[in-house]
Amino acid sequence: MSMTTGRRTLFAAVCAVAVASLYAAQPVLAQIGTDLGVPDAHLGRIVAAGQLGYLAGLAVLVPLGDMIDRRKLISGHLLLTGVAAVLAATAARAWVLLVGLAVAGLFATVVQTTVAYAAALSTPEERGRNLGVVTSGVVVGILGARVAAGALATAWSWRSVYVVLAVLLVTLACLVLRTLPPDPRTDHAPYRQVLTSLGGLFRERLFVSRGLIAFFLFASFSTLWSGLALPLAAAPWHLDTAQIGLFGLAGLAGALGAARAGRWADAGFASAVTGGALALLATSWLAIGQTSWSLWPVVIGVVVLDFAVQAVHVSNQHLLTMTHPHHTSSAIGGYMIFYALGSALGATTTTTVFADAGWTGSSVLGAAFAACALTVWAANAHQGPGCGGPPRMEEDAGRRGFECVQKCGSRYRRRSG
Repeated sequence: MSMTTGRRTLFAAVCAVAVASLYAAQPVLAQIGTDLGVPDAHLGRIVAAGQLGYLAGLAVLVPLGDMIDRRKLISGHLLLTGVAAVLAATAARAWVLLVGLAVAGLFATVVQTTVAYAAALSTPEERGRNLGVVTSGVVVGILGARVAAGALATAWSWRSVYVVLAVLLVTLACLVLRTLPPDPRTDHAPYRQVLTSLGGLFRERLFVSRGLIAFFLFASFSTLWSGLALPLAAAPWHLDTAQIGLFGLAGLAGALGAARAGRWADAGFASAVTGGALALLATSWLAIGQTSWSLWPVVIGVVVLDFAVQAVHVSNQHLLTMTHPHHTSSAIGGYMIFYALGSALGATTTTTVFADAGWTGSSVLGAAFAACALTVWAANAHQGPGCGGPPRMEEDAGRRGFECVQKCGSRYRRRSG
């Protein structure tokens, strides 16, 4: 069926608010540390707690989307994420906060169920476009959370951030039940079979290569956003949480600029987009590392980095959902395991490296992750000839991209088997 604008918007909103529960702590880490007595070197654990919960949810909860009515599943997980946000907002000790964020991360995997459902409700010709819009909601949540969290924490406290999140999550849970169509599937695979199919994905070259790209991609992304508040709050800038949160607007501009990556993927350019965007990602760190003398290069670098991350992420998901149209939840969930691991790695290492080598060391770390992702892409680009070439003029671009991905996916499966 064709996706309406209203449904695309709701899907994007669900992704934005759910993923915000994972990233809202980043611009207020210093305030949380002061309030709960967490030393600077351990602040990365606050972000990592949510990412580890997210990792567990990807393995055990996202596959449920291939066997349960996804509309009800999305609504239920939004409600449970809201409960976890309340726990975080009322935490009096650091360990309680960590538990709340870990549970929020567990059920924030509703994002992947939502993306998979949007892909399942799309026609092949518009799937890339719809995924571009819906995953833009993810980036709005990741980066918009920084702006909103910084403003709320300055006006009240970091706890108000999670109160607002809880209200939004419950509201969206009700809207999902009222406005989204019931899951059109009539047959559902048993849980053991779904988990078996998820495990089988890790034997496919296409899946593993795109997963490794995501691992390094989001390690680089998390290196920036889990650590940037530290040099901005220090000398010579001494920015407050609201001002630090405004850097999310720069990232948001870059990420939304990459929304067309879905259309490029529909036209068969997913591989070329991935390579070009990863090169931009590595280059962006040259500008991001300049915090000691000017913030303008940092702003430009943030725009470029988030453009690159979004373009690669959309291209990856487009390829995987087109290759596995009947197991979209498992494919997206398995792919996002790499994402969660990479994000947790970036969050924990950037604060540790910053404590020892300053922001220059963190920037070298982020660039190294980007270089690793580019290396994985280069090592596997030759495995899918034709996927980066232009469609023939007499053919529909979207259908050409669909056929291309099917061909490449079949080749990957044969070679990995």
